[in-house]
Amino acid sequence: MENQAVTHHSREHSPVLVKLVARVRGMNRLFLITVLLPTIIAIIYFGLIASDVFTSESKFLVRSPMRQSSSLLAGVFDGTGLAHSQDDSYTVQGFILSRDALKSLNSKLNVETIFGNGGVDRFSRFSGLDFDNSFEALYRYYQKKINVQIDSSSSIITLSVRAFSASDAYHIDQQLLEMSENLINQLNARARQDTIRFAASEVNDAEKKAAEAALALSAYRNKMGVIDPERQSTIQLQQIAKLQDDLVTTKTLLNQLKTFSKDNPQVPVLENRVRTLTDEIASQNNSVAGNNSSLAGKAAEYERLSLSRDFADKQLTAALASLEQARTEAQRKQLYVERISEPSLPDMATEPKRLQGIVGTFIIGLIVWGVLSILIAGLKEHRD
Repeated sequence: MENQAVTHHSREHSPVLVKLVARVRGMNRLFLITVLLPTIIAIIYFGLIASDVFTSESKFLVRSPMRQSSSLLAGVFDGTGLAHSQDDSYTVQGFILSRDALKSLNSKLNVETIFGNGGVDRFSRFSGLDFDNSFEALYRYYQKKINVQIDSSSSIITLSVRAFSASDAYHIDQQLLEMSENLINQLNARARQDTIRFAASEVNDAEKKAAEAALALSAYRNKMGVIDPERQSTIQLQQIAKLQDDLVTTKTLLNQLKTFSKDNPQVPVLENRVRTLTDEIASQNNSVAGNNSSLAGKAAEYERLSLSRDFADKQLTAALASLEQARTEAQRKQLYVERISEPSLPDMATEPKRLQGIVGTFIIGLIVWGVLSILIAGLKEHRD
């Protein structure tokens, strides 16, 4: 009885199976290949195989106090004296997408292992299908996972990082942001050094010249026994004037005595005083001018050395002013990274778009099936 029941039950369902098999066999093979089979594969991949992808995003701005902007954010930054620096924004963008950034990032976070994790589906992970684990292959893969966009009007940089876990995406985003800040600091240090280096060199040269000029003047003073010929000659000329006054007075008195009393015993004394004063005046005149050892002869070389010292001092003062100006200018040229939004820690996967992938595959398959059906029908009609 039981065998008869099973046989009866199978007979009831056999027509349904036969019809289903007949429909499948009778179905257009082109439709199976272009629509049904790709859709089934898409359902299997997106539904069971494809790994979740998380996206971390951050936004920041490179600002400089030197440059002005007419953008929408200019009014906000005018109050701080800072403006965005679009040229340096492109510099940061180029660095983030560079091989150097990848090398530094790989040494700190081992992104090769993160992107090549065995838990990720083979179609998505690094070195999954081609088994190429070279650095160049990693760099190509890295460029697909990192996206850096710059808003042309505000120069806001949006950094997006895609990874297979929320924490990995967050840490990579955070590390790239810190590396960008370090790059700006390096640019600041280099610009400051380049700006100050030449001014500091000028100061060093000016200091050496000023010291040499001062030593040369001091050596000349010690050698010639003179401090300031002009001042010393002024003092000596004043002494000569006094001696000449005494000489005039003495001669006047001597003439009076010779006129009224030739035998006066003061006459020889006055005559001797006149000779003494005359010799002293001549000696004083010779010490002021008349030969190379006089103050006038020493004054020419002294003035040359003094002018050289004064000129060296002025050069040193100007070089120090230039150095201070260079330091101020370097400080004004500092770049700043202003974080607008910190790296986000995603709480849900943004990719893959599973339903969209399946529906898209189905629609594309329908389009391909329709086009090929029309072409095949046209060929058959043409053949007939």
